[in-house]
Amino acid sequence: MCMMRLSTAESDGKANLHQGAVGVGLCLRTGKAVRGVQKNQPITEHPDTGALLKNLQVPHWQEVLEIASSCYDMSGLGYIGTDIVLDKIHGPLLLELNARPGLAIQIANGVGILPRLRFINEFRKHHNLVTPKERVAISQKYFGLLDK
Repeated sequence: MCMMRLSTAESDGKANLHQGAVGVGLCLRTGKAVRGVQKNQPITEHPDTGALLKNLQVPHWQEVLEIASSCYDMSGLGYIGTDIVLDKIHGPLLLELNARPGLAIQIANGVGILPRLRFINEFRKHHNLVTPKERVAISQKYFGLLDK
């Protein structure tokens, strides 16, 4: 699952959802916004700018996903939160890994994560996905349609 966090005046310019930032669920196939939330409530516009959240799309989307997927190999953790920032010059950059990420990503996407985790565990019993690109492709194939 993927989520973009947007700072607000209420969150004092920080992207912390608990301080009033906006969470935007993202489609795995396209990197486009699927749903916005603030304080666990659905919203359609950024509270400060009025910009429509549905118009957001992450640039360099495939690269972002491949960086996130490669973190599995680096960390050895099965479930992690990967924070990636977009630099104007360098593009997507890994900021940090979270061994115990929050579950607000489910609210931002409007779907639960447990069925996805179960699917992945079962899929791995029968398939060997070695590269980050392979893992991204499978995720986009099976979960991308759910993120509309």
